[in-house]
Amino acid sequence: MEKDGLTIVYTGKGKGKTTAALGIALRATGYEKKTCMIQFIKGSWHYGEMNSSKRLEPEFEMVAVGKGFVGIIDDKSSKEDHQRIAKEAIRVSNEKIQSRKYDIVILDEINYAVNLNLISIDDVLDLVKSKPKEVDLVLTGNYAKDEIIEIADLVTEMREIKHPFQKGIKAKKGIDF
Repeated sequence: MEKDGLTIVYTGKGKGKTTAALGIALRATGYEKKTCMIQFIKGSWHYGEMNSSKRLEPEFEMVAVGKGFVGIIDDKSSKEDHQRIAKEAIRVSNEKIQSRKYDIVILDEINYAVNLNLISIDDVLDLVKSKPKEVDLVLTGNYAKDEIIEIADLVTEMREIKHPFQKGIKAKKGIDF
């Protein structure tokens, strides 16, 4: 018999947080477990996960709620607009978590959404505390708050040691997006 669901956090400034969460989804799909990933930030950009996630259906569902990365490159949305969308992502997350249709729910970039003041730490703590005990919950994004780290069962910090951007190498399709 399996134990109660875990709360897992992937954080830190290094690459690989979303990729680690997707690794859990890939593994779970092999056991016909249902996973839902809600994306808080990446929503309006096109990236490889949007295509590959469809190959894992019906066990895997990805819901991109965000409007894209906040305050960089071509972001034309106001902070208030990003906050409104992030609140909607919280509502969707709660709905998916409470539905009991998923074994695993991934809240992608939720820690970053808190850091950007798009949502409150209390919003996130409420999600974690109210999850059904059998649901595994994965939270990704850098700047995980101490309160999240304390309540989690597993926390992994990705630490950047070296990055191709330091050599002027731009983001690479299939590796970075």
